[in-house]
Parts: sequence; C-alpha cells; structure tokens
Amino acid sequence: MALVYTRAKSQRRAPLPRVAEGPWRHSLCPVEFSKELRQRVLSGDITLSYRLWQRPKVTVGRRYRVGHGEIEVDSVDLLPFSAITEKDVRQSGEQNKESLRQRAAHSGPIDEDTLLYRVEFHPARSD
Repeated sequence: MALVYTRAKSQRRAPLPRVAEGPWRHSLCPVEFSKELRQRVLSGDITLSYRLWQRPKVTVGRRYRVGHGEIEVDSVDLLPFSAITEKDVRQSGEQNKESLRQRAAHSGPIDEDTLLYRVEFHPARSD
C-alpha cells in the first residue's frame, strides 16, 4: 500500500497565472520595469536588473512580458550590493551605483551588505 501525502486545502498553492492567448501565450507574469526603461530593455540596451526580493521570482530560460514584448532570463544570482561593478551599472541602464541603489530600494533600504538578485536577460524574439 503506497502512502500519499497531500496538502490541506488551505496550504495548496495557487497555480501561476499564464497568458492564454496572443504572442505571450508561453509567458508567465510580466516583469515590472519603470516606464522609461521598457523600450531600452526590449531593444537590448538594458540586459541586467537588480531586484530586492525575498526569493527569486523568475526562472532561468523562461520568458516574461515587458510592455509589448518579452525577455528571456539567462541567469539569476544572489550577491551583496558591494559586488556590483561599473559594467553591471551600465548594463542595468543606470548612470551610477547610487542611482541603481535608489531604483532597487523601492522594497526597502539597501546598504553594502544587502543581498540582491542579479537577473541577466535578453530580448526574446517572436517565434
């Protein structure tokens, strides 16, 4: 006799929402970018984002909506703010490290030891 473990109804997770139709039918929820950054993300000028999350909210290899297009995630790493390089700052579309700190800090304060998710991506082309 095999044992089957099930979660109580109150502990079950809701399924991830998917877009059923249109060019994003294989996408998960959108990844939020400031309105002034969206076009640069979709053109490939911005290929890196730092996020102050408690857990990763994207998966490597998956596509996510950004405005009227999609990005595909290449890598997700957790690192302290102090490890961000000038090259990373440029790839994220910011002028300097302090502007990057301010943009990422909408979820809370960021100091040099604060862990951030480094999300590298590229614009996804239509299938």
